[in-house]
Amino acid sequence: MAQELLRKFRIPFLLLLTILIVGTSGYYYVGEGRYSVMDCLYMTVITILTIGYGEIIDLTYSSYGRLFTIFIAFTGIGTATYIISTFTALIVEGQLKETFKKRRMEKKIKKLKDHYILCGAGRVGSVILHELVSTGRPCVVIDRDEEMIQLVTDRYPEVYAIAGDADIEEVLEKAGIRDAIGIFASTGDDNQNLVISLTSKYINPSVRVVARCLEAANQQKMKKAGADTVITENFIAGMRMASEMVRPTVVSFLDKMLADKDKNLRVEEIEVSEKFHNKIISEIEMEQFKDTLILAISTGEDWSYSPKGDHILIKGCKIVVITTPRERENLVKFFTD
Repeated sequence: MAQELLRKFRIPFLLLLTILIVGTSGYYYVGEGRYSVMDCLYMTVITILTIGYGEIIDLTYSSYGRLFTIFIAFTGIGTATYIISTFTALIVEGQLKETFKKRRMEKKIKKLKDHYILCGAGRVGSVILHELVSTGRPCVVIDRDEEMIQLVTDRYPEVYAIAGDADIEEVLEKAGIRDAIGIFASTGDDNQNLVISLTSKYINPSVRVVARCLEAANQQKMKKAGADTVITENFIAGMRMASEMVRPTVVSFLDKMLADKDKNLRVEEIEVSEKFHNKIISEIEMEQFKDTLILAISTGEDWSYSPKGDHILIKGCKIVVITTPRERENLVKFFTD
């Protein structure tokens, strides 16, 4: 933006500066040194800007002086008008572009289904956003800081971002809360995360809410407000430190899995539809998914780890797998179509 402004205004500003110098020098010469440099500069400026305060320098008996004033007026007024009009056009153009951009984005958000809403794109939110983008999940970001919104759109052009307070119903509506599958309340304020949880469940009772909690004392309040899961940072940090000490190889494996950009493996869950009800695993031809490994199957409160080929699937049970984002999409289609 700065380079564009410099390019557009470099020549006009140089021309205006030249006119000011020529005008000041010319009036000093016409006045035969009887007027100060400031008076001459002032005369030049009011001529260019057509202020019309009257002649500071008396040109009553100077035809050359008046011809010089006409020359300064034509060149200076034209240059000043060009600068002002161009600057105004840039401002209006920028505002119009921003307005049209927001409208296009709002129209696209309205078409989203089963997407995620991320409230707060700061220290924790940025990690969540990276994971959503890496695994190919559509999302909308809400943050009150417009600079943060700009950073998000610059880094992830495919992500929709809204500047506003996520605890306001109107803002959540703009983010498509009624058609969202999940919402992250990840701001740095427990009170705001609580209100986000409450408002989200009020608008869309079926949406899943995962809330960030800084103070452990607020955990139960957030659950009562509607959060399905509350994440306490101190607990997560403590578990991570303990795991690094007692099971470093496992932690290293998980870190490697998350950081591997080639495979981009993740632990995912796939819901089984009625199509596969009462079928055994060996009948569903899982061999076609070469980058997928079944870890467990969840049926309500019951878990079956490393299930065998004769394990019977039930409608609504969840298959926990290690897979790639692309195969996850294929698995979802396979088990739901």
